[in-house]
Amino acid sequence: MKKNCSNCQAENDFSSKYCSICGFKLPITDSENLKPEVEDLKAKKSKRKFDTKTFIGFIIGFIIMFFVTQSLFKPSIDKQLVEFANEFNKTCPINIDEYTTLKNIAVLPNKTVQYNYVLVGIAKADVKMDTVKKYIFPGILQNVKTKPGMKLFRDNKITLNYYYSDKNGEYVTQYIVKPEMYE
Repeated sequence: MKKNCSNCQAENDFSSKYCSICGFKLPITDSENLKPEVEDLKAKKSKRKFDTKTFIGFIIGFIIMFFVTQSLFKPSIDKQLVEFANEFNKTCPINIDEYTTLKNIAVLPNKTVQYNYVLVGIAKADVKMDTVKKYIFPGILQNVKTKPGMKLFRDNKITLNYYYSDKNGEYVTQYIVKPEMYE
């Protein structure tokens, strides 16, 4: 398509801005008026796509960084249990009451913590197991379910062993509290 110069009437290419013969400024056609608007729309659209892509990239990056930092900087439950036992054992042995002393705490495999108790001044032959089980185990279970200090164990589904030995170190009994018992 061609356009004519309004000064000398010479034919010029449609895309020309000045006449190729006389150098006069050629009239602007409607399609040339639309060209800057179309370019502006394209720029806005590409900017919008860029902003959307940037936003999505930011969200994905944030999610990845969150999970990476959680896994790298949050110690595993096994490490937390070992640290707990080590700190607690610094204060052991602890007299619980006139008949019981907490000797120490041990961390066992499979998310298990064992409290090792000694029955003070009592031999295994002197222990009435029915009476002990009737009064001791319900109290242990209630403590695990309700004590704020046991929250770490409840939240992480830790199995708790309560191991009792007599004054001579001989095994007397053991109570095991599994997560399904306190949930």
